[in-house]
Formats: sequence, structure tokens, C-alpha cells
Amino acid sequence: MLRVVQRIVAGAVGGAAACVVVAGAGSATAADDNFPLAGNYTQNVACKGDGSDPLALQVKISPQEIVSNVGVCSFIDTGREGDTISARVECKFASGPLMGNLSFKLLPDHTIEFVDRDGNYKAILHPCPAK
Repeated sequence: MLRVVQRIVAGAVGGAAACVVVAGAGSATAADDNFPLAGNYTQNVACKGDGSDPLALQVKISPQEIVSNVGVCSFIDTGREGDTISARVECKFASGPLMGNLSFKLLPDHTIEFVDRDGNYKAILHPCPAK
């Protein structure tokens, strides 16, 4: 997700290098139980959940944030239409803030398709087994 968000936000914002960790909750998010993205994931590979998943691939999503090893992006707002959650984010980097639009599509196999507004980067988030 970190590279996913990096590339997604960079693509959505015009190619700037980006960090990833999405923080803050939009109006569509209330509690962990009601936020359909909440959970632990790996990007583009199945999650083992046994501690052997590479740190660079790990992603934790809560109503407040998406945590990866890259950085922090705040949700400005979110919306939902069917199985797709759209989010506008602001990412804070040393060079200054960047804004971007992201889309999370909930798939039938419980994975999540993650893509930037312009389709420059796509990734599949694989849920980790509950501990």
C-alpha cells in the first residue's frame, strides 16, 4: 500500500514523490465496525499474517488512518457508492502538502482494489487473517 499510495497520490497529484499513511476520518466513517475498509492488509500479495509479511507491503486501515511505512495522508472527505469508496486525501511531505483522489473497490473475495483518480496506479489489498 505504501508504494500503492505513493504512486496513486503521486499520479493523482501530478507525479510528485509521496508518502503513505492515510489519517483522519471523513464524514462517511463512524466506528471501526461501520468502516468497511478497517483491517490489516498486504498489497498485491496474499497476507500470511504470521509475522513474515514484508513491512513494505503491510497496510493497516482504520476509520482514522491508513498506516504503512511511508508517511501520512489525511482523509479530507469520503463517500460511498455501492461497493466503491472514494476518498479525497491530503498528504504531508517535507516538500509540502499534496492532494489526491483515491478509490477503494470492495471485491467479492474480500480484497480491495485501490486506484488513483487517473488510473496511474492500481493495487489489490489482501486482508490478513485475524489474530
